[in-house]
Amino acid sequence: MSAVSSIFHVVINTYRRQMTIPNETSEHLYRYIWSIIKSRNCHLYRINGIGNHIHMLIELSPTIALSDLVRDIKQGSSKWAKQQIYYPQFKGWGKEYGAFSCSRHDKDTIIKYIINQREHHKAHSFENEYQAMIESSGLGWNDYRLT
Repeated sequence: MSAVSSIFHVVINTYRRQMTIPNETSEHLYRYIWSIIKSRNCHLYRINGIGNHIHMLIELSPTIALSDLVRDIKQGSSKWAKQQIYYPQFKGWGKEYGAFSCSRHDKDTIIKYIINQREHHKAHSFENEYQAMIESSGLGWNDYRLT
C-alpha cells in the first residue's frame, strides 16, 4: 500500500463575502460539509469560520483530487444551505478558494487557528487574512482571488 500524507488548510468564502452564515446555526452547515468530506473517504480535522467564510483542515484521500473535493463541498453544501431555514440570505460560495498544503507537524497549530476564528476576526478582516495567507505561501495576490 502506498504511503500518502496530504493535509490541506482550505478556505472558502461566501458569495461576494456576504455575512450569510449565522454563528448560531453554523454548526448545521459544518456537519453537512463534514458528511461530504467523510463520504469521499477524506478526514476533517477541524472546520470553523465566521459569517462570510470557512476554514477547514482536511486530510485528502489519495483517491480524490483536491479540486474535486472542494467542488463537491461547494456544490453540495450550497444546494443544501439554500433549502434550509437557517440560511435565508445564503446565495452560495465564491468562485475561488484557497488551499494550502500543511505538514503533519503544523496540524495542531492550524487546528488552534481554525478554532479561534471568531476571536481572530474581531481584529482582522477576512480580506486581509486571506491576502496574508496567499502571500505567505508564495502565491501572488490579485483581487480576483476574492471572487
